[in-house]
Amino acid sequence: MPHFAVVGSGPSGVYTAQGLLSQDRVPGLRVDVLDRLPCPYGLVRYGVAPDHEKIKSLQSTLRAVLEEERVRFLGGVEVGPALPPERLLGLYHGVVYCVGAAAARRLGIPGEDLPGSWSATDFVAWYSAHPDAVDAGFVRDVRAAVVIGVGNVAVDVARMLARGRAELTPTDMPQAALATLTGSGVRDVFVVGRRGPSQARFTTKELRELGTLPDTDVVVDERELALDPGYADPSALPSATRRTIEVLRDWAARPGTGAGRRIHLRFFLRPVEITGRRGRVAGVRLERTRPDGDGGVRGTGGYEEIGAQLVLRSVGYRGMPPDGLPFDPVRGTVPHDAGRVLRGGRPAPGEYVAGWIKRGPTGVIGTNRSCAKETVASLLADAPGLLGRDLDGDPLDGLRAAGLHPVDWAGWRAIERAEAELGRTLGRDTVKIPDWHGLLSAAHGI
Repeated sequence: MPHFAVVGSGPSGVYTAQGLLSQDRVPGLRVDVLDRLPCPYGLVRYGVAPDHEKIKSLQSTLRAVLEEERVRFLGGVEVGPALPPERLLGLYHGVVYCVGAAAARRLGIPGEDLPGSWSATDFVAWYSAHPDAVDAGFVRDVRAAVVIGVGNVAVDVARMLARGRAELTPTDMPQAALATLTGSGVRDVFVVGRRGPSQARFTTKELRELGTLPDTDVVVDERELALDPGYADPSALPSATRRTIEVLRDWAARPGTGAGRRIHLRFFLRPVEITGRRGRVAGVRLERTRPDGDGGVRGTGGYEEIGAQLVLRSVGYRGMPPDGLPFDPVRGTVPHDAGRVLRGGRPAPGEYVAGWIKRGPTGVIGTNRSCAKETVASLLADAPGLLGRDLDGDPLDGLRAAGLHPVDWAGWRAIERAEAELGRTLGRDTVKIPDWHGLLSAAHGI
């Protein structure tokens, strides 16, 4: 019986499994979807802001695939020393790696490692209950925070810093994070970009949400907007960018209301140093930039400092070398040809990649569909050569022989029930379990 493995249960992994199931060239095909974590859905569970229920509803689509009778979810399975790629490939006719690009890019400036300076990825993992996250006291004694970057993740974390108890309590945010965020003293959040609003990466929809936050003013300086050549005459800009410009223009014209919190959107400022005092973050020193006429910016030699006790760096993701696979450190991806893993420049039989580890951290969730489609097409073209080998029994037995204790779909459903029960005991809806022990205890009925 043809049996393939997909490593990673986020959108790229599930779309890959779906593509394999929907074909008719290999009858009787089965797919095991493996994940290092005991929970499925990848960044949909651990990367989407908890107040974005519409995006999180994508879980229903992913669930439908994982509940297919020809699919088996096996969580708690990590490719590594106990299960290197060559051993995993010995259990299946082929393996598709969809392991993402979860590492945060660095700024490469002095002070980046001071206490109080974090990647936005770390912060998101904490309030999203990722079991590897640490409670680093992110907002303890914080009055002002600087978010470096102007993408959707930057807007997400700014919004989370400004949300109140009434808005966060109905989410599935873990209880400790809820108590910490809603009890914080954060009053000013600065979202800083080195380029202008016409080059910002956030969507207009995400941006507009900032203007709906209770007891929060959005502060925009029109003098910074005017540095952008597209601001005075946005007619040549894409329609989505024009809408963003109009939102910012409207906010810049509004007087402050004296709200308890302020989100400051700053443009044409490049961070050059994270400053410290008494061994902790004290602020960010920034250089004023101007457009260089070629789509970039250049420094002007003018500087300012924003005082803050927390800095969150949101400047993109980067892939990490998957254990036992070739890796291109410049691109942060696994070398491939249409999804076929290349070892020594040649396709490695039975090994494939899809998603961010294949193409880099680009596109939106839906981009993973076309990416997975290409990889599935390559695998199916190779299938006649891959299926000539008989497998030695059920791959699950081989995983257990490697000392692994996979969490199956029933185990994941047990985690879901435990999280629903936790929410009931706290007077909330479902509340995520944030630690490995709690997740595995729930999965295995301990």
